[in-house]
Amino acid sequence: MARIFGLLIAVGVLLVGGIAVWRSLHSTAPPSREAGRVAVEIPPPSGESGAKVVLAQTDGPDCRGEVTFDDAARRNAVSAASLRWSPFGRAEVGWTTYWPLIAHEIGAGCSPASAVFAQHLADWQQAHGFKPSGVLEAAQFEAMKQRWYTRRPYVAVRGKGVCPDPPAVSNLTFAAPNESYGGKRIQLRPGALAAYRQMMEAARKEIPGLKDRPQLLTIFSGFRSPESDAVRCATEHNCNGIVRAVCSPHRTGLAIDVVVGQAPGYPVDSSADPNRLYMTQTEAYRWLVANAGRFGFVNYPFEPWHWEWTGEGVNGNGSALALLN
Repeated sequence: MARIFGLLIAVGVLLVGGIAVWRSLHSTAPPSREAGRVAVEIPPPSGESGAKVVLAQTDGPDCRGEVTFDDAARRNAVSAASLRWSPFGRAEVGWTTYWPLIAHEIGAGCSPASAVFAQHLADWQQAHGFKPSGVLEAAQFEAMKQRWYTRRPYVAVRGKGVCPDPPAVSNLTFAAPNESYGGKRIQLRPGALAAYRQMMEAARKEIPGLKDRPQLLTIFSGFRSPESDAVRCATEHNCNGIVRAVCSPHRTGLAIDVVVGQAPGYPVDSSADPNRLYMTQTEAYRWLVANAGRFGFVNYPFEPWHWEWTGEGVNGNGSALALLN
């Protein structure tokens, strides 16, 4: 009897073990994968001492996505930090600076190192005539950039070879002192200023801690006369169309430069790559990318601080044109 009982126990152990092995071999659960993570270092300004600032974007489990996009995610993570290219005519390394804009365009809230980002990118690629690899390439960024440009009425006018005339000063209005950065006197078209105020009202409700940093999203440049821009161009010798234009959108009274933060040691309007990278990872900038369109503002992607109101445009003689957003 004892021998039979022992035999039954042995058979039971073998059966349980066999079932466990079968389940492990036939389980449909995906293998455990780590969340994507992109980390970049912001060096101090040239010639200055100081520790590097490390920015990191780590994704949660919701960003793991499908296993089939893991390889694309790894390739995007490498490319985002190391791609050598010139998307705006100036040599750059990596595309993490443009990640918030790209992620918003494709509808992915995850970092470039995630499978979800690659999966959404593949869907965007297929919808726009590209091979749906899930890996970002320069040609696809260029297509996105052109889409962003078409949302700027100023670009449409400039594309016709027209440099808009400035509005009459009497048609401009001043921002309040607490809306400007460093006490600057900022002038804008009334519609643009009203839209900015609506956007700020929403930002105060939706960005945690904004009230503790009153300078964030204040305006440091609005309307600039063609004469003042010409003087600055001549003084700084940098009107190359990338960081400063001979025919600037600021002459329209519809463009604003707002404080979205700055890397340690850099001013709020520095176009140095480390500073632009830092800016685009701030909560303020990422909120603007996601929400500024609600109020009619679009970004010039090379400058995280530069936003243009699309509620009205200007033609060759400076008169207002109603626009459909």
